[in-house]
Amino acid sequence: MNTLSIKIKIGDREYPMKVKVEDEAKIRRAGKLINDKLKRYREEFGLDDRQDLLAMVAFDCMVETMESSELNSEESDQIRSTLTQINDQLTSLI
Repeated sequence: MNTLSIKIKIGDREYPMKVKVEDEAKIRRAGKLINDKLKRYREEFGLDDRQDLLAMVAFDCMVETMESSELNSEESDQIRSTLTQINDQLTSLI
């Protein structure tokens, strides 16, 4: 397994980590998205407390994850329903 030692800066702190070479871009992008959200909350709400900012970003990320999960679940239900209909049609032809 090829790994890289990188540092990701979140807020004002750097976090060293070892990542797979193929995951480096994704990890760096995640760090950038977190920093962008931190900046947006700092500017939008005038917050300077790092813990409050990180809590809000974590909350925001969880809401996005839940929404995405719900959409995936709905899509899975639609796919399952369509496949059931196709299966029923094929069965009736046999």
